[in-house]
Amino acid sequence: MSTEHTTPVPAVGADSPFRQGRISRDEAPQFVLPLVVRIERAEPPARTDALETAARAVLVLLADERAQGGGEWAEAVRDWQDARIRKVVRRARGAEWRKAETLPGVTVHGERSQVRVFPPVPLDGWPKELAKLQASGTDLDDPEPAGPAEPGVPVLWLNPELDMSAGKAMAQAGHAAQLAWWELTGSERDRWRDSGFRLAVRTAAPGQWAELGGSGLPVVRDAGFTEIAPGSATVVADHPALRARL
Repeated sequence: MSTEHTTPVPAVGADSPFRQGRISRDEAPQFVLPLVVRIERAEPPARTDALETAARAVLVLLADERAQGGGEWAEAVRDWQDARIRKVVRRARGAEWRKAETLPGVTVHGERSQVRVFPPVPLDGWPKELAKLQASGTDLDDPEPAGPAEPGVPVLWLNPELDMSAGKAMAQAGHAAQLAWWELTGSERDRWRDSGFRLAVRTAAPGQWAELGGSGLPVVRDAGFTEIAPGSATVVADHPALRARL
């Protein structure tokens, strides 16, 4: 479920890895952001709900005081952002989920979904409680098609031409949310956080996708480690504050 990203313009946020002076991301030690989605056999979450919750979970971690300044997670977050921005989604149920909840992290709740995000770990240094969790088996469905996003809510638009598992799409949605976060000013971030990081994940119509891709909004491009070809554009982050600056 690993992903990579690009964005056409430098980010506004001072924590962006695109600002001048950053070391080469390929030469830096590689880290990964683990996300675990709770998928119980009897009551799996809806796909869109899980995607939106995963995206919010990434934002919750980035905004957490433990991930900033001298916080206990700050060094790991900086090391992760200095390298390729990888995310991996794994699934858990029952006792596996309860064990995952004992590790430092934050659980974010959707309508019926639960996603726990953890501070970044070395690519080959996963905690044993997470290392044995499976990345496969995250296929989820929506009982009914998702309706239109509410006006004024940031939308993460999925590429309609790509077929991604729910786990892969969750990682991509998290990437798109992170790209938007990097390009926001401090006050814009505060407003988003105060809203509870409201957002929607929707699949773009084919014509709409073509327009979004050339709009100048942040675009996630996959590194090609799993499922899809390297360089594939997967998600466009359409935040009202960013659109207003186009």
